[in-house]
Amino acid sequence: MRKSILGLSAVALFASMSTPALAQDDEATDAFKITGSAALVSDYRFRGFSQTQQDAAVQAGITATHESGVYVGTWGSSVNFANSSIASEIDLFAGWSGAVAEGVTLDVGLLYYLYPKHKANTGDIDTDFFEPYVNLIGTVGPVTIKVGANYAWEQSALGDNDAIYLHAEPSVAIPGTPFGLNGHLGYASSDAFPGGVDGKVWDWSLGATATWKMLTFGISYVDTDEPGSIRGSDSAVVFSLTAAF
Repeated sequence: MRKSILGLSAVALFASMSTPALAQDDEATDAFKITGSAALVSDYRFRGFSQTQQDAAVQAGITATHESGVYVGTWGSSVNFANSSIASEIDLFAGWSGAVAEGVTLDVGLLYYLYPKHKANTGDIDTDFFEPYVNLIGTVGPVTIKVGANYAWEQSALGDNDAIYLHAEPSVAIPGTPFGLNGHLGYASSDAFPGGVDGKVWDWSLGATATWKMLTFGISYVDTDEPGSIRGSDSAVVFSLTAAF
């Protein structure tokens, strides 16, 4: 009998508390948004340079965003560098994004480029590094323009050099259609590998997308001003298929 009474008491207590407790849980859940994606690309191009020896790559990422604008996430891709057995890249990031004026969004954060188990392949050579970033995104109707800067301070993975990357990405969603157009222009300056052969690299791309439900198909023409003798720095047409959730 005592067990039954305790059981009924517990049910009664839960019933009296369930509404506010569940409401609080819903509010906590509503405060966060989880988004993610998975993609297959014909070539993983990072700032114009192939990270896969011009082969295909599998990529995926997930981001948790709080209603305050604070977010954390991770993104990964298969890679294939010349003369290296490193097979994957994982980017960890955290930041804040929010409106600073009508139609203008500020996005600031910190990236960490990580190459798992790289020590087994590279010995004492460091490959992982940090890179803060700041972006401004302006939207007018179907047109969006993003401009930003990434700066990596002197780190051993960069040969104790720093690196800066400036970029701009205009895009337009064609009204009444599932199609969009996008462009990219970037400039890197560094005495480390991000700066290419002479410490300065321009890269650019022009592409189009088509979206159906959660799937987006993309095609882009990508190029840099680096010598064509550097494999993966020359022009290429890159295809992608991305599923967002």
